[in-house]
Amino acid sequence: MANENPTRGEERIAAELLLKLGIRISPRTVRRYMPEDTSCCRGPSSQRWVTFVRNHAQGLLACDFFVSVTASFRVLYVFVIMEVRTRRIAHCNATTHPTADWTLQQFRETITGEKPYRFLIHDRDNIYSCEFDSTLKSMGLSVLKTPFHVPQANAFCERLVGSIRRECSGTPNFRSLYLGVVTGW
Repeated sequence: MANENPTRGEERIAAELLLKLGIRISPRTVRRYMPEDTSCCRGPSSQRWVTFVRNHAQGLLACDFFVSVTASFRVLYVFVIMEVRTRRIAHCNATTHPTADWTLQQFRETITGEKPYRFLIHDRDNIYSCEFDSTLKSMGLSVLKTPFHVPQANAFCERLVGSIRRECSGTPNFRSLYLGVVTGW
């Protein structure tokens, strides 16, 4: 099973054995019987996701939307674009009604040609239409869509969004109050 599916780990193999065959086995036991090197089974050009991100982090962007509720109970959609290598926010903006055109304008403001961005990671939200992706391709970006229900594929942006939510939630303090006044939240 490990030879035919080199990207699956011991936990997933143990879960499949339980689900499909009814055999309850520990992931640690599966690890004992897994081959040491599964690279021989993969194709010559395939690489794991972690390896891809490590190799292309210099020109890799990640983006995501998240929802923020203001003190007056208005809903704002916050759009964040971050550089994966430096973990810095390349662009951030908020709107009450996000559209594909608005999102595309955010990328036009971000991608100026000064830095060699090659790849963009985004999820499969409806706002990223086919026209949106084709326009990004004409700007020189290769679009990498995350698989369905796998937020780990866009872990960098998901962690950033989680940090922003934790920082701005809870008891109001001076920093979150200042952030709310400056950004109009």
